[in-house]
Amino acid sequence: MNEISQTERTVTEKVRVIACGAIAREVLAVKEANGLAHLELECLPAIWHVYPERIAPALRTKIAEARADGVNRIFIGYAECGTQGEIDKICLEEGIERIGGPHCYAFFTGTEKFLAECEDEFTAFYLTDLITRQFEAFVIEPLKLDRHPELRDMVFGNYTKIVYLAQTEDPVLQEKAKWAADYLKLDYEYRFTGYGDLERELVAASRPRPAA
Repeated sequence: MNEISQTERTVTEKVRVIACGAIAREVLAVKEANGLAHLELECLPAIWHVYPERIAPALRTKIAEARADGVNRIFIGYAECGTQGEIDKICLEEGIERIGGPHCYAFFTGTEKFLAECEDEFTAFYLTDLITRQFEAFVIEPLKLDRHPELRDMVFGNYTKIVYLAQTEDPVLQEKAKWAADYLKLDYEYRFTGYGDLERELVAASRPRPAA
């Protein structure tokens, strides 16, 4: 048997991903597809997209719990997500990383590509698989459109189209996204993104480290 040098040896440690529940399915799909058995997922409520001020304090709690559990490698499964720099502040203090980009629409598309495109799409309302699947809970109910349909034109009057950024090629979700566009009286556009930057960043965060 060949002797393995110290520099060639690697250590696979548990990696805890503390993520938005809105991307839980996608994180688990990336984990399975890439054989990342050492990656474990801890989620905060997806609906906190509507209440971004709740995210940072909860992340601090979850990070403390992970440290108490003896987890050394932590990755934040959030982009900036409307927290006004609070997630970046936590990452700096804790010496951990997060998904790059301003929000999930960007990292699913590919952040550089999204930022280039959105300059010409400031009247687009974006959906992902999760938001499409739970359109009522994420859009209609929080905005009270079911009880006050007159608010629809007030809230969405400056939008011109819905763009469905799809992580999976699901005909049922495509029909739901078309329904959502009709509900909001907007044009409809479909784009398949897959997992975009999320997959690359999760794989990088989970890569075994050289042994000490």
